[in-house]
Amino acid sequence: MYEFTYTTQAARVVFGAGSMKLIQQEVETLGARRALVLCTPEQRAQAETVSSLLGPSSAGVFAGAQMHVPVENARHARELAKAVNADCAVAIGGGSTIGLGKAIALESSMPIIAIPTTYAGSEMTPIYGITENGLKKTGRDAQVIPKTVLYDPELTIGLPVQLSIVSGLNAIAHAAEGLYARDGNPIMSLMAEEGIRAIATGLRGIERDARDIDARSECLYGAWLCGTVLGRVGMALHHKLCHTLGGSFNLLHAETHAIVLPHALAYNSAAVPDAMARIGRAMGVKSAPRGVFNLAAELGAPTALRDIGMKEADLDRACDIALSNPYWNPQPIERDALRLLLQNAWEGRPPAD
Repeated sequence: MYEFTYTTQAARVVFGAGSMKLIQQEVETLGARRALVLCTPEQRAQAETVSSLLGPSSAGVFAGAQMHVPVENARHARELAKAVNADCAVAIGGGSTIGLGKAIALESSMPIIAIPTTYAGSEMTPIYGITENGLKKTGRDAQVIPKTVLYDPELTIGLPVQLSIVSGLNAIAHAAEGLYARDGNPIMSLMAEEGIRAIATGLRGIERDARDIDARSECLYGAWLCGTVLGRVGMALHHKLCHTLGGSFNLLHAETHAIVLPHALAYNSAAVPDAMARIGRAMGVKSAPRGVFNLAAELGAPTALRDIGMKEADLDRACDIALSNPYWNPQPIERDALRLLLQNAWEGRPPAD
């Protein structure tokens, strides 16, 4: 017998090669007149292209988006948007840039258009994160959801293979936790399983040929599904650990997700066998935790926290931070077990079948 609550959150999605060229039309559809384009310093060229496509509707480019959205950076961007009389923002990039757009929307009610160039999925969620004084604070607010998302697979061709892989594994994490979320529902489970399948298939294609547009499209399609799942249901232990490791120890976001996911799945596997079966089926493997670990290893993604700068001496502190305000989790969170999880992730030890 089913028993669940399903609430939709409206967003306009335009998917297809070349869809970035529709940006001026989409700004006008929102009723906006001046759009500030947001990006990281590395993606300024793409942002300048968007600004050119906007023509007189462009209010300029802010190329200062940073990982984990430092609060000072968000304030600077909001002040600039006000100074140039922008009434809309266009965020082109991955989770860092879209996260900056959300931080602007949270305080100003300014509508955001997202043009994702990675597979993070942040564009489909009401989740925002801002880092202040070494701690990453997250929350949910429907106000931060981009009003329009343009999914253009051509924009992801330039994403380096290794960044594509860790970004895709990050997306799988969103869907995997959605399959055992406390507020999950059948629709989200269908999207989660299909999203995991699409990402796993697409990543193998990208690893073979970085310019395979069909594989890129498959991954972006999967990212949309996985991001939608993350935006509709709650998070559990995996995301809490990644928020802790990223916000407090400044570890790379996608790489941290890729490394922690198989260990978080192993921690929860006994409590949610049906979810593990669906993850395994989507990936064509018997063991979900081992399957995710093996996929990362097969594609050359990092599998150990020590390889991305985490110090073993900081594991106890990370454990304490994660325990101080834990998310709901299907398996009870115990300190010794959590500390072992972190140790295994730090060493890169394969999870048990």
